[in-house]
Amino acid sequence: MVATTEQKNYTLPIVMMVILFAMIAFVTNLAAPMGMVLKNQFGASNFEGMLGNFANFAAYLFMGIPAGKLIQKIGYKKTALLGIIIGFIGVGIQVLSGYAESFGVYVLGAFIAGFCMCILNTVVNPMLNTLGGGGNKGNQLIQTGGTLNSLCATIVPMLVGALVGDVSKANITNVYPVMYIAMGIFAVIFVVLYFVAIPEPYATKEVKYEHSPWAFRHFVMGAIGIGIYVGIEVGIPGTMILFLSDPEVGLSAATAGFVGGTYWFLMLIGRFIGATIGSKVSSKAMLSGASAIGFCLVLLAIFSPITSTVSMPVLETSATGALSFGMVEVPINALYLVLCGLCTSVMWGGIFNLAVEGLGKYVAAASGIFMMMVCGGGIFPQIQNAIADATSFMTSYWVPAISFAYLFYYAIAGSKNVNKDIPVD
Repeated sequence: MVATTEQKNYTLPIVMMVILFAMIAFVTNLAAPMGMVLKNQFGASNFEGMLGNFANFAAYLFMGIPAGKLIQKIGYKKTALLGIIIGFIGVGIQVLSGYAESFGVYVLGAFIAGFCMCILNTVVNPMLNTLGGGGNKGNQLIQTGGTLNSLCATIVPMLVGALVGDVSKANITNVYPVMYIAMGIFAVIFVVLYFVAIPEPYATKEVKYEHSPWAFRHFVMGAIGIGIYVGIEVGIPGTMILFLSDPEVGLSAATAGFVGGTYWFLMLIGRFIGATIGSKVSSKAMLSGASAIGFCLVLLAIFSPITSTVSMPVLETSATGALSFGMVEVPINALYLVLCGLCTSVMWGGIFNLAVEGLGKYVAAASGIFMMMVCGGGIFPQIQNAIADATSFMTSYWVPAISFAYLFYYAIAGSKNVNKDIPVD
């Protein structure tokens, strides 16, 4: 009877954590397609066009560890509420950048919004893992949250592309509807979360921390892996949208955005599959298989000529501006890169689950460090686009190729806990 009651009581907290997971994707995935807008409105290069994305993820570097400490001091719920307030302010500043027609103000807003995303990520992942009981069940719950996360990630670049339409006329004000939606979501979720009871692990007793997560080798390698992974997840579709909307290829902003959205849609499908089989297939098997396939797909994209085209199904806009489902002719490189979405879909939960396995009371602090390393989502795409400016778009994809290789190594060897002698109770 007791176990049944606890499970029932955990249902609403789980739902709230899943919704927060969706909010993270909605705001985060606004930054990369905004590169098209910044390139037109301010004459930015590919590198500069991704600065909003860089600012968003750079915030993780500063807020990751403090976010973990916030959880230890004020608990998961209050930390989440604080993050939501910061997110509302960050998106609001991005709206103001449209009125001010200021590149700098937009980047500042993206940076502040990044603080929110870091805080919410620090709350959501350990909570879902804890509520799922850790192990395969914890991974399954993270994959479930990731499914809704991917749904929002799919929608945002499509919305941006549809609202922008003609790249040559792109302006921040075109994207206001997406920003207003984000602010509305923040406002509603703040009110609902305020009245929801959230379990607080270790909040009822004094806990001594004799060591730190850095004492665990498998965690350190996993923290590096999470930074590399987020760089892959953001860099592949973000750079692809710039590639497809470049005059060399010549697709419209809407079409490029919808092709990018298809990548996130495949992540949605992959996470749904991952959530379905998560309790039966180990995180190690998921991560090693996905990284190996992703590596092969990126190599195919790099070595295939961009003059070779293929038709792929995407949502597109008609002459009247209405949305419709149809086939779009794209370079075959884009198809290979879009398929990588199936591979990256299961990686976050797998890396997190493997890295915190056996950490016990150090999980909250570990989550904060994890969030600090998410800054890789800003660093690696910037490196990739600097290479794209200097050489070519496809050459820049050696960055995610090498990244996939590291994650394969981590899955098969680096994730083993060799520090079991450290007490974690």
